[in-house]
Amino acid sequence: KPKNVKKKAKPLFGGGGKPIKPADIAVFTRQMATMIKAGVPLVQSFEIVAEGSEKPKMRELINTIHNDVAAGGGLALSLAKHPRMFDDLFCSLVASGEDSGTLEVMLDRVATYKEKTEQLKAKIKKALTYPTAVVVVAVIVTGILLVKVVPQFAETFRSFGSDLPAFTLFVLNISNFVQKWWFVILIMIIAGIFAFREAKLRSVKFSEFLDRLLLRLPIFGAIVHDAIIARFSRTLATTFAAGVPLVDALESTAGAAGNSVYAKAIRTIRDDVTTGNTLYASTKATGLFPNMLLQMMSIGEESGALDEMLDKVATHYEDAVDNSVDSLSSLMEPMIMAILGVLVGGLMVAMYLPIFMLGSVI
Repeated sequence: KPKNVKKKAKPLFGGGGKPIKPADIAVFTRQMATMIKAGVPLVQSFEIVAEGSEKPKMRELINTIHNDVAAGGGLALSLAKHPRMFDDLFCSLVASGEDSGTLEVMLDRVATYKEKTEQLKAKIKKALTYPTAVVVVAVIVTGILLVKVVPQFAETFRSFGSDLPAFTLFVLNISNFVQKWWFVILIMIIAGIFAFREAKLRSVKFSEFLDRLLLRLPIFGAIVHDAIIARFSRTLATTFAAGVPLVDALESTAGAAGNSVYAKAIRTIRDDVTTGNTLYASTKATGLFPNMLLQMMSIGEESGALDEMLDKVATHYEDAVDNSVDSLSSLMEPMIMAILGVLVGGLMVAMYLPIFMLGSVI
């Protein structure tokens, strides 16, 4: 009879409602790989890992999988019952390990793959956070100045009894508009964000348009491109090394591409490989992949070391993303200060310009 994993006392503050994140799955996979590699039985490994988990939802998930496995179900089949946490790629790799009797080796590969993937996602998120932060801070600062500071100057200007400079009038009109319609503006922004998210989820064409646009953005497009190449290489290397047939490995890689433009290209590669073309020729025909990847892929196919070559490519592009994000960080800090300086300085000039003009007349 399956034994329930020992429940851990709930923390006094927080933790109860925290959702399971991909990073948690990566940690879980690494822990399971370490336990099995050390010779700990599979069922007992679940108990140990669950007891060390801080998140109740994660412990509940491990408990459910543990009970399925203890009842005689295979690990891959038990994981497949939770597709939101364990995708097809994850389950197929585990199944391959179970079938070949190398589960500890396969879990180690999956753990490494998940860790690398999460690190890459974190870097991309960091890169895209900076421009978002600039926009948000600029909007907040400008809004505060227009709503709180500019109206105080407006009261003073009324006592002048003379015409105001065009720039000052322009800023005052914007301030009046924001004060009068701020609630409508806020609703429109929220509605716009909601509509954008819905369109991205429901419209394939809109999603493809955004993915193409993202790749064409200056600076950020290059980072996203390198991240996609790194993910493509890492996924294909991991699946191919696990003994997954190349056509199936390409399908899994397309699903993990993270960009519809490249996912479509990878499925085209899969179709070409199915007809008998080499992976190198099929990949080159798309025109989307860099020469370094193509050369390493060609060497890998000829030498029978495709997974090793692709691993090297993945490491190279992961390092490239890391360096680009670090460079972007140092570039964006002064840029944020410059943008805020222009906004605040421009508003202050607009407010003090009438005072300077009045002083020159006197």
